[in-house]
Order: sequence, then C-alpha cells, then structure tokens
Amino acid sequence: MTLHLKGEVVGLDQSAAMLEIARGRVLGATFVQGDAFDLPFPDGAFDRAFVGNLLGVLPPPARAALLEEARRVASKLVVFETSAALAEKAEHWQERTLSNGSYYEIYRRYFAAEDLAEELGGGRVLFDGEHFVVVVSQEADLGQF
Repeated sequence: MTLHLKGEVVGLDQSAAMLEIARGRVLGATFVQGDAFDLPFPDGAFDRAFVGNLLGVLPPPARAALLEEARRVASKLVVFETSAALAEKAEHWQERTLSNGSYYEIYRRYFAAEDLAEELGGGRVLFDGEHFVVVVSQEADLGQF
C-alpha cells in the first residue's frame, strides 16, 4: 500500500528485510526500522498516519495502544484492514504453519467498516469492499490521499 501513498512518505517496519524490499519498490520514500508501539518520531511529526493490515492481528488492548501511539505522531489516521467478508468469524485465533513444519497461533480480527470506524472513536468509511476496508478518522481530511 505504501507505493500508492502521495506526498512525502515515511514507512516503518520492525523487519530490516521488509524495509529492504520496500526501499526497492517505493523510490523516494524514507524507511525507518522501529516498533509501532514506540514510534521513533516526535509528537505531531506527521499530518497523517496510515496504518495498514496491522490492527487485525492485535488483540483489543494492543489495538488501543497502537492507535494511541499513532495519534501521538499524527492526529489524522487512515486505516486499511482486511474485510470481515473474508471470514466466517470476525474474531478468532488461527493456527499458522511455518516452512520448517512448526506452528504457532495468531489472533485475527476481520473488520466490518462500521466496526473499524467505531474502533477509531468515529470516522468515515472511505471504502467498504469484499477484501478490505478503509476508514479515516473524524479529524482526517484526505488531502493527498
């Protein structure tokens, strides 16, 4: 999704390998390795924060913490998540198998657009599709998005 953002873009990931891939795909953007729960940016550093495909793998307390940290660096949020239309149950634990045969469980939440807007404390549904939903916080004007 970062490839489609307009304006000056700063991307963040905890994985150095993923950042290398992003640097090769999104020329002109700045990429920083860091923790989304402790962003390495000062308060109010950005006009908008884009959160993509992250809230859906976080249990509710962690989602709230992530949104609080995102709002610390940008009061306007744009959130992209996997649609509830893709799952029989909106919220559950999933077993994942690694290439070495081991497995682990992850929490998974699929969002209906209205539920995601409510989770943001109010917002406007920008897109409500079969595969994904996009919601902007109440404060956000889309500007260059």
